Amino acid sequence: MTPDALLNHLDHGSLWSTPSGLSIDTAYERALAVRQLRIARGEQPRGYKVGFTNRSIWPRYNVFAPIWGSVWDSTLTLCEGEGSVSLAHTCQPRLEPEVVFGLRATPAANATLDDLFEAIAWVAPGFEVVQSHLPDWKFLPADTVADGALHARLVVGRRTPVRELTGSADGLDSLLAHAQVSLLKDDQAVEQGQGSNVLDGPLRALQHFTQTLRACPGAPDLQAGDVITTGTWTDAWPVAPGERWAARFTSPLPGLSVRFTG
Repeated sequence: MTPDALLNHLDHGSLWSTPSGLSIDTAYERALAVRQLRIARGEQPRGYKVGFTNRSIWPRYNVFAPIWGSVWDSTLTLCEGEGSVSLAHTCQPRLEPEVVFGLRATPAANATLDDLFEAIAWVAPGFEVVQSHLPDWKFLPADTVADGALHARLVVGRRTPVRELTGSADGLDSLLAHAQVSLLKDDQAVEQGQGSNVLDGPLRALQHFTQTLRACPGAPDLQAGDVITTGTWTDAWPVAPGERWAARFTSPLPGLSVRFTG
């Protein structure tokens, strides 16, 4: 599938007729080509999503390694605790509660957890709306990469400066890995999850992503101001216009809610 065809499906929320048939390496090449098409028409990259870091759900989706893709000014919503997001032109949307990092600097080469801590400006709760352009969410790993890493929307809640949470990488790693979340749909409990589900903790998921991004030919490096979401703490749940979803995190993260429109 060509980059133009991939972008057309993203724009219109239409299903693919067949799987992409691509290898992982070629899928990243196509995804980066789609990135350039989006930039050429005026969209601005705002960071990255990291997906499939939750090992507990790998067998459900027939994937066994993380993926990554771009987040855009057109897909990013910042709020202080409650957001409103349109699902227009999304395809089979689902919701994921996550931790989001904001960078103040490009991480050092071969970044350690300490290096990453120095590069992080803030930490926030987030909801990523993911989507699949293959029927019934049945795909191969390369399809998910070509499909924009399944990214549709990202809602970022109240941003807390990292040094208000802790003074060290070890402290941040432990806080986020041990934090828990309760996911609710219209005030009804749906599922619980915890930070350690994502590659043993969000900071470690960020480290894995940094290494993977830098190993990908042609991928741009991380920059100050980038927003990075690190993977769902629960399964991904189908969403529809009119619904209100909430994530109640334990310390140190504030809660987040979102209402969906058509």
